[in-house]
Amino acid sequence: MSETDDTRLVAWAREMRAVHQRLRDALAVARESIESGDAARVTSDLALFCRGFCAALSGHHGAEDAVLFPEIEHQHPELSDVLAKLSQDHSMIEYLIGALDAAMQSGESSAVLEQHLDGIGSVMESHFGYEERQLLKVLETLDLEADVEAAFGPF
Repeated sequence: MSETDDTRLVAWAREMRAVHQRLRDALAVARESIESGDAARVTSDLALFCRGFCAALSGHHGAEDAVLFPEIEHQHPELSDVLAKLSQDHSMIEYLIGALDAAMQSGESSAVLEQHLDGIGSVMESHFGYEERQLLKVLETLDLEADVEAAFGPF
């Protein structure tokens, strides 16, 4: 691996942390829109949240499952249980996003929408913390030949 590749991978480990923070911030914006009590703003902000944030989160997780995790498992088979847990989290987050979207489409109350966001936030926080603890050091040294966007998603 060249020095340039090594630098890029370390930068991606830092970028993963930054992406996780941006996703946390987006979740906070959605919560603020619910707490505002302005029904039009709630609908508008949450629609934006689902189309933007949820698409970014889904794309990131899809890329991890399709490209990054198989490469990590190939180079670090001892992490197969960790990767399986992370993929399971991805499925749970997708389910929760779908449930939020359904609640929005059916016009559920702000309290119900907030419960959905709380569920997404709880799983996200647990997932992000675990992923960072388990994979950041691996990302700093991974010999990754895939395109960066294909491996990490369009964030």
